[in-house]
Amino acid sequence: MSHVEAEIASQPACWSRALEARPAGLPQDGERLAVIGCGTSLHIAQAYAELRETAGLGETDAFAASAYPLTRRYDRVLAITRSGTTTEVLDALRHLAARGTPTVALTGDLDTPVRDAADAVVDLSFADERSVVQTRFATTALVLLRAGLGLVPRDLPEQAERAVLDPLSEEAVNAEQFTFLGTGWTVGLAHEAALKLREASGAWTESYAAMEYRHGPISIAGPGRAVWFLGAPPAGLLDEVRATGAYASVSPSDPLADLVRAQRLAVALAGRRGLDPDRPRNLTRSVVLADAGPRDARAGS
Repeated sequence: MSHVEAEIASQPACWSRALEARPAGLPQDGERLAVIGCGTSLHIAQAYAELRETAGLGETDAFAASAYPLTRRYDRVLAITRSGTTTEVLDALRHLAARGTPTVALTGDLDTPVRDAADAVVDLSFADERSVVQTRFATTALVLLRAGLGLVPRDLPEQAERAVLDPLSEEAVNAEQFTFLGTGWTVGLAHEAALKLREASGAWTESYAAMEYRHGPISIAGPGRAVWFLGAPPAGLLDEVRATGAYASVSPSDPLADLVRAQRLAVALAGRRGLDPDRPRNLTRSVVLADAGPRDARAGS
């Protein structure tokens, strides 16, 4: 069994542990918040930002750490970083410290520079991973953050268990192309599902906000291709997808549990292609830029 397979299977236990946690330093209701991350962590940031603002708990924006608007003012900045070493995240946190902006980081490794770069650090080392491809750290971080908003179904770990065990659709496993669609907070999950397939298996994947899918991207749908909805499809879109002959995946489960199925699909596709999902091409566990310098303070204004 690959590391990533074991880590995918461990998510129900990790989620249960996250639901019991009550860490200090997380955003308070009403704060103007920015959430930053890179790659998978950015997708989790996007999902959380949408959930928090939609719940009326405070204006919340999500940014790639490299694109954080340095001149914009926030009450707090939340960084998501599995490794604790990503250059862009550390640069942003150090700039924020110089400005006196409160910061908190969720990380899988406390023995890293992020411990000194952030004002508060939330320890998610129990969800850290050996695989380059992120799965359980990212989803556990989102479970923790959703719990802080009071937006977690009671049976979410049980839904994750079913997602780990239920057989994958043959239509999905045999598809030649994949498009993931989301609405609201699940747009971030759609982007993450597509990234998992690209990383682990090199599959041809795309992802969109579901309502935008009609505006061009649906032209690629057809027999032998798959369209996967993270959450309920917008009215009428499911019928339009099926009319193209494409396989459509819709799950009644919580969208985060459905993301577990997409993670499993990525591993299954890697196996069919003779690839090692623990060692994706051209990727490392953390992006550390040797020659990185401070960004221009005017950038992103």
